[in-house]
Amino acid sequence: MRRCPGTWRGSSKNCGMAAEFLTPDWPAPDRVRALVTTRSLGDMKSEAGRLQLRALLPAEPVWLRQVHGTGVVDAASASAGTAADASHTREKNTVCAVLAADCMPVLLAHDGGEVVGIAHAGWRGLCAGVIEATIAAMGVPAGRILAWLGPAIGPAEYEVGEEVRAAFLLRDARAESAFTPTRPGHWRLDLYAVARQRLAASGVARVSGGGYSTAADASRFFSYRRDKANERMAAAIWLA
Repeated sequence: MRRCPGTWRGSSKNCGMAAEFLTPDWPAPDRVRALVTTRSLGDMKSEAGRLQLRALLPAEPVWLRQVHGTGVVDAASASAGTAADASHTREKNTVCAVLAADCMPVLLAHDGGEVVGIAHAGWRGLCAGVIEATIAAMGVPAGRILAWLGPAIGPAEYEVGEEVRAAFLLRDARAESAFTPTRPGHWRLDLYAVARQRLAASGVARVSGGGYSTAADASRFFSYRRDKANERMAAAIWLA
């Protein structure tokens, strides 16, 4: 299996070969481990892809039945297939995971390594408050939390209708700055900008990541918007 050399704290996106996963470039404690697969590792909805991923992890991930909502579960006690879009854990070697292919995986870690969390933030979940719900469920002061924004569809490729913009502005008028008009009734949405706004409002000041676009980078990422297909990447986080 080809894989980028280096530590878990280094980012494999800078490797000189086709990396099979990315690792967050953030100041998390050593016991916090995390990765996001690329298309090189395969479709994470398939058995073959999940077998490849399992070889990188200390345990089988706690897979959720994602519903684009704000439900958060404790991965140490949740049953596989629970309807939720986020999870957290304080237990060693319990793997929190989400699937995505344009939606944004948001990885969260306590700066002392006490707890980690992950959220699947498509526009619906992001708008409804899945990030805020995950922070609350982690049970630590937001000022002690680090965040990393994983690969998602970029603002240049993500055109949405007026109903999406209206939903965000109804929740928080400050989201207006994340929308750029294109044609009548349509806007380009910067998911990363909204996520940073929500994290800041929640008290999370240390935010890394962003700057990817799954739709624009076909060599590394699956994209539902681009391909209209069902392949997915996986994002995972755990405590070693």
